[in-house]
Amino acid sequence: AYMDKAEIQQVLGKTGYTLTRHGQLPGYGVGYFVATNESLKQQIIAVRGTSNIENAMVDAALELLPNKHTGIKLHQGFALSADLIYNNIKKDLKAGYIIDFTGHSLGGAAALILAMYADTDGLQVGRVITFGQPKVTNVNGSQRYAHLDVTRIVMPKDVVPLVPPFDPVDMASKFDIYWHLGAEVLLQQKNTYSQLAGLQSMMRVTDFLNDTISEENLQQHFMQLYIESLSQKLVNPKRVPYKSEFNIYDLFGG
Repeated sequence: AYMDKAEIQQVLGKTGYTLTRHGQLPGYGVGYFVATNESLKQQIIAVRGTSNIENAMVDAALELLPNKHTGIKLHQGFALSADLIYNNIKKDLKAGYIIDFTGHSLGGAAALILAMYADTDGLQVGRVITFGQPKVTNVNGSQRYAHLDVTRIVMPKDVVPLVPPFDPVDMASKFDIYWHLGAEVLLQQKNTYSQLAGLQSMMRVTDFLNDTISEENLQQHFMQLYIESLSQKLVNPKRVPYKSEFNIYDLFGG
């Protein structure tokens, strides 16, 4: 999705897909495309991230607002991007075809919401695979769409999947807090990876309690680094237990 239109067409042609639609949201820097494989009766929707992730994360409104299309609360900034894309592509989506969704960064958030929209409209949603995706909804919204096949791929030091931030104290007072959907695949060193879900995934934020945002955090958000890390796991991937860097005694100076 970060390629230009001609490059995308060339890559898709090698896999039996044709480029059905290609576009970019004005002023957002978020590009997307729809690809269709008529023989397999499958479609792919891919959404790239914004070109200015730092500003986007600072400027994006964090408030969860009711969404008419899904009936749940969604991050209003991400939902707006998804609304604009969906209005442009919904006429291209085919009933009876399996539709897969993917995206990176804010594009991953939009891709997930697009999958929710398609599911709500009765389309056949296949897999949703995102990279470095921030949160899009709350506990109730995550439960409502728990039936979707969602895999979130993340790098250990990429902070964007932890945005908006999770405060464990909020759990005692309300459930209207941001919450991730699906399984989280954490790309570890070389050919290793870990898989997390639910509270364990949310609590991964504790690994960053003693950290300040650095160049490494920004570098680990780049799609190219995701591709390089995944490439190391194509042969003999090994699942390993996740070990948190956080020690609870640190909270008490122990």
